Amino acid sequence: MTDQPPPPEPPDAAAPGSLEASVRAIERAAGALATASVARMDETLPWFRELPADQRAWVMLVAQAGVRSLVEWLRNRDKGGPAPPDNSDEFFDAAPRALARSINLFQTVQLIRVTIEVVEAQLPHLAADGQEQGIREAVLHYSREVAFGAARVYARAAETRGAWDARLQALLVDALLRGDSSDVLASRAAALGWADAPPVAVAVGRSPGGEAAAVLHTVYRAARRIGVEILGGVHGDRLVVVLGGATDPMAATERLLVGFGDGPVVVGPAVPSLDEATESARAALAGYRAAPAWPAAPRPVAAADLLPERALAGDAEARRILRQEVYGALVRAGGELLETLDAFFAGGGVLESAARGLFVHPNTVRYRLRRIGEVTGFAPLVPRDAFALRIALTIGRLDPFAPTPCRSPRDDSRFPRLSPYLPVILLAPPYVIRVASEVNGRLRRVTAWICWHNATRSFVGILQTRWSTLVCSATRVSVGNPEKS
Repeated sequence: MTDQPPPPEPPDAAAPGSLEASVRAIERAAGALATASVARMDETLPWFRELPADQRAWVMLVAQAGVRSLVEWLRNRDKGGPAPPDNSDEFFDAAPRALARSINLFQTVQLIRVTIEVVEAQLPHLAADGQEQGIREAVLHYSREVAFGAARVYARAAETRGAWDARLQALLVDALLRGDSSDVLASRAAALGWADAPPVAVAVGRSPGGEAAAVLHTVYRAARRIGVEILGGVHGDRLVVVLGGATDPMAATERLLVGFGDGPVVVGPAVPSLDEATESARAALAGYRAAPAWPAAPRPVAAADLLPERALAGDAEARRILRQEVYGALVRAGGELLETLDAFFAGGGVLESAARGLFVHPNTVRYRLRRIGEVTGFAPLVPRDAFALRIALTIGRLDPFAPTPCRSPRDDSRFPRLSPYLPVILLAPPYVIRVASEVNGRLRRVTAWICWHNATRSFVGILQTRWSTLVCSATRVSVGNPEKS
């Protein structure tokens, strides 16, 4: 018996003020504390009860890892050396990354709070005599470190997700500018959580410079204020913004001008969905390249308002619109509109000069110009629209595939007009045809008599007017020279 080594001295006796006894008790009760914490979460947190079983099991693992980390932290702290290493967020690694996507930061804080409350409630039973106050202070200190650790975990996840989202947005905007397929656009937009709220439009302007993340953050903040969903990307010195859910893309872009640099901002046409946003992006880019040709352009300006400049800059789509939808509309409406527009431009934009060149009344010219505005959407009396019409006429006449004016049926002798009553005439009995012919002849005679009667009345009216004029003139002469009369 005397050869056996003496029993080890208790840590409390070897190191006065040590918490080793309480730490061992907490370590032995780690499983029970984790189970009690999960039970309390199930009682007090409604959203926790709705979690699937696998995620609840992950929370149990995290709670057990947290208690073990608390034990290790207390032992390192109890050694009296330097500050214990900051490993308060290591126990979050016990759960997969999917749990961080299922539970947000606010819910994580609630879980930590419930766990700390359970541990504090069990401290009177776990702490050694005289160590309850010390162990309580240590647990409170550790809970603060855990809260900071959770914040670091979610901050790193947010930074990683933000960098990934920024990269995806840049790829999506680049795909729009390149004109990739709709499947590529849909997959990348789905990864970003794009709601695809109609209508969708693309705005292009100069980037203010600086870090791309800071530029996009300014645009996102302005978009949140007006309730518009956007995607953005900085391409060189250009800032490209995709707007979704804006009923008036021009007004929405005007509210986002704070994020653009100096210079023109061009908005493409609105389209129903992101799959068709390539057309809006092409129009906006073409308008942005041609915008310097219109120094007085509003800011923002619609790409459709820059059709003349885009056509002169070589934009094939703008040339097609001016050729088919402007010049072609004039051609289909009849030759007199083209003739009137040419005369109006040849007369320097003066109605009277155009009327003299066409041998018509100025009101006729005014009516035809108004008709041109209705057909094409460009009013010749507005200088800006007149410029667009000039360019449309030039492009339409230079294009060999431009439509030719339609012949009037009255002027085309090769295709005589057929009566709509031809089937009735062919199938009717002979006596019906004789009666119809007689009635038609009488109607023609009556019509001719009415025309002759109206012409006679007009001629008599003219003679009466001239005779009254002559009588009045003779009367004035006789009154003025009584001797001569």
